[in-house]
Amino acid sequence: MGISRRQFFYGTAATTAVAFTAQTARANTCTMPTQARQAALTPQGVVEELMAGNQRFVSGNMVNCDLNAQVLQTAEGQYPIAAVVGCIDSRVPPEMVFDQHIGDIFSARIAGNFVNSDILGSLEFACRVAGAKAIVVLGHSACGAVKGAIDQVELGNLTDMLAKIEPAVQAVGPIADRSSKDSDLVQRVADANVALTVAAITAESAVLADMVAGGELVVVGAMHNVATGEITLLG
Repeated sequence: MGISRRQFFYGTAATTAVAFTAQTARANTCTMPTQARQAALTPQGVVEELMAGNQRFVSGNMVNCDLNAQVLQTAEGQYPIAAVVGCIDSRVPPEMVFDQHIGDIFSARIAGNFVNSDILGSLEFACRVAGAKAIVVLGHSACGAVKGAIDQVELGNLTDMLAKIEPAVQAVGPIADRSSKDSDLVQRVADANVALTVAAITAESAVLADMVAGGELVVVGAMHNVATGEITLLG
């Protein structure tokens, strides 16, 4: 019995769709956060994994993990591959924008993504004790903390916190009109703030500086675009 042109077309399309779905499923297999996985990755490999995860996030092709299985997998121990110093902003959850899951990353969040002794101590635990191989300082566009620092907002404890971002405001050079309405200024200060935080991590932590010098750790800056979801490495 012959096959009509329409039957051939639909049969070929269906076969292609099945093959594509199988290929996508293989590419999106959830990787469990095991000690073996952590050991196998290099510091640069960790950064590449995070950036690949962001591309999945942007494209809507995120990995679908069994979170309950990951809860059980990590109950007796954790082997994260990275630590992220990010802003408290609700639009930038590190696990989601890097397409990571339970047990994959440490996340330290504070408005303005700067570091202090408490966060540095946390990063020392994350990297020296728990084995994370990359630290990402993750800033983002349209940052409210950066805007507040530019406008010199004063409000309770927020006043002292925003003062921590003032060095980034000063770092961009002379400012004719210091206003958060200048979106270009806001972005330049956000970029400078990330760069200053990256430098502070190794300048203020001998533990982390030694790990970087020994090739055990990388510290990178990155910027998240809240309008597109895309993350770009800085520097």
